[in-house]
Amino acid sequence: MTKILDADELIRQAAPAPQKNAHEIQPFGHLVKMPIALSESICRQSVESLNQLLADTITLRDLYKKHHWQVAGPTFYPLHLLFDKHSSEQNELVDTIAERIQSLGGVSLAMAADVAEVTLIPRAPKGREAVPGQIARLLHAHEVVLEEARSMARQAAERGDDGTNDLIVSDVIRTNELHVWFIGQHAVAAPITASK
Repeated sequence: MTKILDADELIRQAAPAPQKNAHEIQPFGHLVKMPIALSESICRQSVESLNQLLADTITLRDLYKKHHWQVAGPTFYPLHLLFDKHSSEQNELVDTIAERIQSLGGVSLAMAADVAEVTLIPRAPKGREAVPGQIARLLHAHEVVLEEARSMARQAAERGDDGTNDLIVSDVIRTNELHVWFIGQHAVAAPITASK
């Protein structure tokens, strides 16, 4: 006969068991040899580069989401939608980069605190910025990502890591260049509305 549990018993049984010393199965910075016809040295260099690129892409994604929530003014609606679209596309890059790191046998950065320690993109203020400041901040962040991506792509090609090179060129560089073009169209030298 099946025992019927009351609500309190169900909650107690569903509660996660606290683990004081969870065991890491692969420490950060350690590689697992994958049968992908690349040496450990090549994989290690690509993982290190990609983790930097991952940290900056996560930061850029979050910057877009911040501006999506906080945009204000006469261009609110189109920028609100554009920032959200770009955030989603950056999120796809985050997943692609992290999966490449894992496929090379590495461990990808994953937590905000770890990303904050590594990113090269300057931290944005907690408060709301005017649209020109948001645009300038996004364009600078894209430039940081593109500069490092171009260098990393060349290095990956020189090492013979065609998969990493292709990901950086085909996905990261092309997506970021397109985002710069779209965002750059909103950078104006004068206010859109005249003040009295």
